[in-house]
Amino acid sequence: MRHVAIVAVFLSIAACGSPAPQTTPAPSATPATGGAMVELGPPTTGPGSPSVDLGEARPADPSKFHKQAGYSPYAGRRYPERAYFGDQHLHTSWSVDAGGTGTTVGPEEAIRFARGEEIVSTSGQPVKLAQPLDWVVITDHSDAMGVISEIKAGNPEMMADATLKRWNQAFAQGGDAARNAVMELVKLQATKKLPPAVTDPKFAKAIWNKNTTLQEKYNEPGRFTAFIGYEWTSNAGGGDNLHRNVIYRDGKDKADMALPMTTFQSENPEDLWKWMAAWEQKTGGKLLAIPHNGNLSNGRMFPLTTFAGDVMTRAWAEERQKWEPLFEAIQMKGQSESHPSLSPTDEFAVNYEIWDRGNLTLVPKKPGMLQYEYLREALKNGLKVEQDLGANPFKYGMAAGTDTHNGLTAAEEDNFFGKFPQAEPAPGRWDEDALKFGDRVVKGWEMTAAGRTGVWATGNTRAELWDAMKRRETFATSGPRILVRFFGGYEFTTSDLSRMPAAVGYEKGVPMGADLAAAPAGKAPTFLVAAVKDPMGGNLDRIQIIKGWLDKNGKPQERIYDVVWGDAARRRIANGKLTPVGTTVNVATASFTNTIGDPELATVWQDPDFDPSVRAFYYARVLEIPTPRWTAYDAAYFKIQIPDPKVPMTTQERAFTSPIWYTPK
Repeated sequence: MRHVAIVAVFLSIAACGSPAPQTTPAPSATPATGGAMVELGPPTTGPGSPSVDLGEARPADPSKFHKQAGYSPYAGRRYPERAYFGDQHLHTSWSVDAGGTGTTVGPEEAIRFARGEEIVSTSGQPVKLAQPLDWVVITDHSDAMGVISEIKAGNPEMMADATLKRWNQAFAQGGDAARNAVMELVKLQATKKLPPAVTDPKFAKAIWNKNTTLQEKYNEPGRFTAFIGYEWTSNAGGGDNLHRNVIYRDGKDKADMALPMTTFQSENPEDLWKWMAAWEQKTGGKLLAIPHNGNLSNGRMFPLTTFAGDVMTRAWAEERQKWEPLFEAIQMKGQSESHPSLSPTDEFAVNYEIWDRGNLTLVPKKPGMLQYEYLREALKNGLKVEQDLGANPFKYGMAAGTDTHNGLTAAEEDNFFGKFPQAEPAPGRWDEDALKFGDRVVKGWEMTAAGRTGVWATGNTRAELWDAMKRRETFATSGPRILVRFFGGYEFTTSDLSRMPAAVGYEKGVPMGADLAAAPAGKAPTFLVAAVKDPMGGNLDRIQIIKGWLDKNGKPQERIYDVVWGDAARRRIANGKLTPVGTTVNVATASFTNTIGDPELATVWQDPDFDPSVRAFYYARVLEIPTPRWTAYDAAYFKIQIPDPKVPMTTQERAFTSPIWYTPK
């Protein structure tokens, strides 16, 4: 990095002549407003000072200009310079399960909140983000989108139906009556017995038109991007979570040409891909889908079969890869990146935001399901499928979101507003039921304050952000705005390290989400990785590179490498493990200090175990030092004791980059 010292030279120039005595001018006969222009101040008495602030005036000589581009390191760049942070998974009062449980924050208020405005939450509390987002996708459920709001508002057309009128009265009554109405609605939806008005295409078109109009209103290219989107909510088999967020590259003109797909039409993800293909053919626009919560799919998110249980084909694998470039690694219902039973050597997977007891309705898991729910395992299995079929259906980049259902994309630990209105800040929310089906319960303290998607894009517009998502140049964080760059190549050296690694990264390699070319003879991949802490968050503990590969027998393997760490002078690798960074957290006051760790880390790392004949992938994981979890902030703010030792009071926030894949010749 260059440091340029600029010296300013100031020259004083003496004025010619002697100063004349100052006199007060006589009042002008012409008013200052209207009429002839007046001269204010003393009268002109001398020639004045030369109008020059650089010494002797020297007209520019164009023949002597330095015409070679390059002095400004920022001009002419054609690669992504900035990570744009957003939430690709947010529900408002227009979603049945949100509005039905009391959410009053609608899409417009949710967008204003994401843009940085202060609003009032459903529970009546003022709330504001620490920093505005750069972009957001409102992903209300496409099934009966907006129905709850219209029923609660007493839409005259709907009140003609006796069931809908009864629900209107139940919602007005609140409490158990409202809860029972929601459960009845969900049951009728599952059995395809909803009142006709709920699924009337005429009504659905009106709601969708309102939605797209709202996104256009708040979309400001270059400043804030409001994507058009929705959630397709397949709960196949009675709760196996196969949800996808569908994101439009285009605007209202194309989005209004067809209604979103619903699970009234199909619960099969393959049918969603067909719908997306048909939509693109009809409109000329572009779509992508982001699956989420594999941890609640009971083994159905990443199976090695089709939805119907048939054998995969190459065409099927290519379709999945085409429509689903990203996967949501972490959100409020836990993380789906890794599980300690699948990655037993991963110390940072143990007890980290695990929801693994059942599916979305808490139907218990059976042995063998977990391996088809977590992304790291899917990335490894994808290598095997590609070797067998010639295509990788699980070639996913990283994304994250909140999945909040109260309209508030608040992912900060000290600003956590829960998933539903009943989970907004209150003294006892840690012990309430976040999810309950009979005697099967997930407690409130298990909610995860997450997450954010960082997108390395050339600008803050729908097209530029969407294109970066499509090429998987993204990373996921558990909430903080950690910045991380990750490049792979064969020629990186330590001399390439700088505070601005992108120029050499793109010149000599490929970014996160891309593919490495087959290795030249005698070469092993080198990776340039750099991270900077969130200015408002904790220092960095370490950067790890996670590698997955196929061994000589075609069996998937993984290994985690600590490649650079904070406090390097006092820490070391002992018995194959990096010694801990320590902690400065004071749980009682929900505070910490940045006296350990480093504010930024960077290194060039070469794979010491590289075999050019086997398939592999690599991605970086950045870990912060320990900081207070939202449960600790609650305890300190409300002055309560949380007696349950199972409740975590600290966390290590993190970021995951999209992988870089290696394929042999």
